[in-house]
Amino acid sequence: MAGARTVAMAFNRIADSAFDARNPRTKSRALPAGVISVKSVWALILISAAVFFASAYALNSVCFYLSPLAMFFLLFYSYTKRFTSLSHFVLGLTLAIAPAAGFLAVNTDLSLAPLALSASVLFWTAGFDIIYACQDIDFDRKEKLYSLPALIGATKALFYSRVLHFITISGFVLTGYLIKAKIVYYIFVFICAALLVYEHSLLKGGSLESVNTAFFNVNGLVSIAMFAAVLLNYRM
Repeated sequence: MAGARTVAMAFNRIADSAFDARNPRTKSRALPAGVISVKSVWALILISAAVFFASAYALNSVCFYLSPLAMFFLLFYSYTKRFTSLSHFVLGLTLAIAPAAGFLAVNTDLSLAPLALSASVLFWTAGFDIIYACQDIDFDRKEKLYSLPALIGATKALFYSRVLHFITISGFVLTGYLIKAKIVYYIFVFICAALLVYEHSLLKGGSLESVNTAFFNVNGLVSIAMFAAVLLNYRM
């Protein structure tokens, strides 16, 4: 996980460095600001990729054989805003690999439950990435970059984000049904739902003043709550 995420984040900074340098919101980031060098970022990418592949190899042959596919999505996502407004869903698919991959690490074959959880992560990620992209509507249009907010505007995009997060919670409930979850699981899924409602309440009327709280803080809590749901379901 650490190797894969570091590869994805570092490569994204290189791929978007020219755009980041022209975007007032991102021009102070380390790479465009010259705080770190491109060579050092590439070194970080190569080391992290080695950690990722070595870890996949240490798990089992299925994970190792599938690791190049996961790496492809980790790198490919960074270019999708150049040609499709569905880039949010590509990011969602990239993160959705994680639950299924975690299941394969210990089972070597898939069942419906991890696939349902992966689908939930896809829609959850796409929903909050749409929120994040609302900050750059004007810049994306100017630079001819693709995003759902740039295509249809913030108001409609935030509506679709709410729909995606409704589907997310439905997927969490379906996952619980498939694993015959205990009541504690559904309590934490309810907490996830409440957090997502709160997230969208912060953006009421299309206001982006609290977008960082909505995008970073609230979704961080959702991930913790969902982790607790699954952990406590099997520990209580």
